[in-house]
Amino acid sequence: MSMMVLALAGLLLLAVGGCVCVVWASRGGPRWVRVVSRVTLALGEAVRASGRSRRSSGLNSGSESGD
Repeated sequence: MSMMVLALAGLLLLAVGGCVCVVWASRGGPRWVRVVSRVTLALGEAVRASGRSRRSSGLNSGSESGD
């Protein structure tokens, strides 16, 4: 159980760090911050697209109205 907690804590730290880099990059941070920001935004888009494709494939209940 403690290994799972450590893994989730690490994932949370990565997500928070990515969000910090997105904000910092929007204010003109160094090149590495802009790279991390782009990666974070791309991963967010991939997760969002994954959720959309799952919804449209009918895996959820049919009671939802269309978006």
